[in-house]
Amino acid sequence: MTTKIKKSLHTELGHSTPDRITVRGRDLPSEILGHLNLGDMAFLELTGRIPTPQESVTFNAIVVTLVEHGVTPSALAARLTYAGAPEALQAAVAAGLCGLGTVFVGSTEGAAKMLYEAIPFGEKPSRPLADMAKDIVADHRARKLIVPGLGHPLHKPIDPRTPRLFQIAAENGLSTHYVALMQAVQEEAERVSGKSLPINATGAIGAIAAEFGFPWKIIRGFGVMARAIGLVGHILEEIDDPMAIEIWQRVEKEAGGPRQD
Repeated sequence: MTTKIKKSLHTELGHSTPDRITVRGRDLPSEILGHLNLGDMAFLELTGRIPTPQESVTFNAIVVTLVEHGVTPSALAARLTYAGAPEALQAAVAAGLCGLGTVFVGSTEGAAKMLYEAIPFGEKPSRPLADMAKDIVADHRARKLIVPGLGHPLHKPIDPRTPRLFQIAAENGLSTHYVALMQAVQEEAERVSGKSLPINATGAIGAIAAEFGFPWKIIRGFGVMARAIGLVGHILEEIDDPMAIEIWQRVEKEAGGPRQD
């Protein structure tokens, strides 16, 4: 297979000269530093423009939501890696980030993809959302797949983050048919399953990210960049008040030797 060679290499993201640094065409010291918060900077990096005040509030709410959720598998992976390699903080953070997939955090991607497949971005719903929701749920059940963005092992019957995220999106003009379809999917999934299946935070974020029009392939990245902050916090706590070695020793003690059951 032959690879086509570009005539020139180019990036719109950033460029440096001896006396200037530009990001998305803006001067970093004079136009960005002191003017943009971290969420707005991420938005600029992704879209090439500064968010409107309404977009800023909503996007920042999305990424703040994903920073921290306790001693989850990703936090455990980071803490245990740091215990074994304290000279490589970045490796510990990377280890934690590797656990962001279809179960934890990364289901934002699956929820957005599901919604875009039903209503391509820029188009209006072609039929009632309730009918679309029935087809989505039936398709997932037929393929024995979990509907992304629904259910939570702890937060039942409501994930407390979800109504607040939807409220913020609505207050800032970012709640139309994608949020409504996600809600219709939840209602249909609960109806046919007879179970409590709340829209979890990642389902809400997937729907709101679709309202923005972000490509579904990049939406998991919101969780990656946000959770990196949380994992650095976990490592700092691990330095000050370690638990990783005790977790390892307690698991070794309980899991080692002959089975007790």
